[in-house]
Amino acid sequence: MKNTTLLVLAAGMGSRFGGLKQIEPLGPDGEIIIDYSLYDARLAGFDRVVFVVKPELLETFKEVIGRRAEKIMEVGYALQDVNMLPKGFTCPEGRVKPWGTGHAVWCAKNEIDGPFGVINADDFYGRDAYVRLGNFLKNNVGDGHMCMVGFPLENTLTENGSVSRGICDVSDGKLLSVTERTAIARRGGVITYEEGGQSFPIADGSLASMNVWGLDSSVFDDMGKAFEAFLSTLEGERKLKGEFYLPTFVDGLIKADKAQVEVLPTTSRWYGVTYREDKEGVSKALKRLHDEGVYPSLR
Repeated sequence: MKNTTLLVLAAGMGSRFGGLKQIEPLGPDGEIIIDYSLYDARLAGFDRVVFVVKPELLETFKEVIGRRAEKIMEVGYALQDVNMLPKGFTCPEGRVKPWGTGHAVWCAKNEIDGPFGVINADDFYGRDAYVRLGNFLKNNVGDGHMCMVGFPLENTLTENGSVSRGICDVSDGKLLSVTERTAIARRGGVITYEEGGQSFPIADGSLASMNVWGLDSSVFDDMGKAFEAFLSTLEGERKLKGEFYLPTFVDGLIKADKAQVEVLPTTSRWYGVTYREDKEGVSKALKRLHDEGVYPSLR
């Protein structure tokens, strides 16, 4: 049985929430999303967590979140900054935007040895997602064998506006590709996305990628090469705004026959605060889970 690490992408938290100390409490006892993620991950067998954070927020993050995490599992940190690039590359002048989720994972390469799961810090994924991810990592990952937890698209929508989602093309349980769709919403009882000013339906039963991946540290060599290739092609505005996305990297491995990605469908309901108006609904859903005994007080 392998030890498994949970890699939490948290470098964007400060900018989205106006500083870590202003992170919204959503649970009935003041819990934040990470509290639920760590609790569920620990129950699913994850024994170590590595947080990817901004260098300037490291000490605050340790104080607000890290010390609580240390009570239930081993904790490590990886720093993500726009200047953290492969040898021979420098950050373009004027670049302040982060390099994306693929870069965030790459920044953790020295903190991980073995199988690991990847999640976003501010998304609630539900226990079933962690159970499926944990079971896969302990038994299957390695040698180009990866996984992605797929969520029923309808379980990832909000009533307060449209969203962007990676829609999965799956065959025989294997991921063929992830296509980013924008302006997704339920319109007239049908889930549609918009492109070029037109609306198109999305097939019933479609799975969405919510950035829950199961990988192995052997992936970092290919990831570094892909990141260097990405940096080498940047021109014009992309030098300031282009991003190296984790799904795009995995898609490249699939197309090059370097990876087989098993899709793990989950029954979990995703929750997140995409819009300010989402907060009340998320809080009610979490309170319901506490009332049902799924979670104790996590503060």
